[in-house]
Amino acid sequence: LVGQLETASDAQLPELLQAMEVHLQHHFAEEDQWMLSTSFPPRDCHIDEHAAVLKSVAEVRLKLAEGNVTLCRDLIKALVDWFPGHATHLDSALAHWLSKQRFGGKPVVIRRNILSATEPQ
Repeated sequence: LVGQLETASDAQLPELLQAMEVHLQHHFAEEDQWMLSTSFPPRDCHIDEHAAVLKSVAEVRLKLAEGNVTLCRDLIKALVDWFPGHATHLDSALAHWLSKQRFGGKPVVIRRNILSATEPQ
């Protein structure tokens, strides 16, 4: 969805931003429920971050309806910049916690293309 938003025409932005908002609402609600039901220790910080993102998306969607395309494009860039850190730190900690709760161990992380560009392949 973010990729579609990045390349969308101005006319496509309202529909795509609404789709992103719905997706985030569902995704964050699911994660929030997991954190609450398993008593994930740093849940408050993670849930607060979800709420802040949803608040920003809702506010920008209203501004976009008034014609503020620039603010929408700024939000899209902010989401692109925000997500990797969120996934690397907060979501990976949650995945670790859930795996430990369910299976008694850490999740296995498989990475592709981990060699740097300067190393021979």
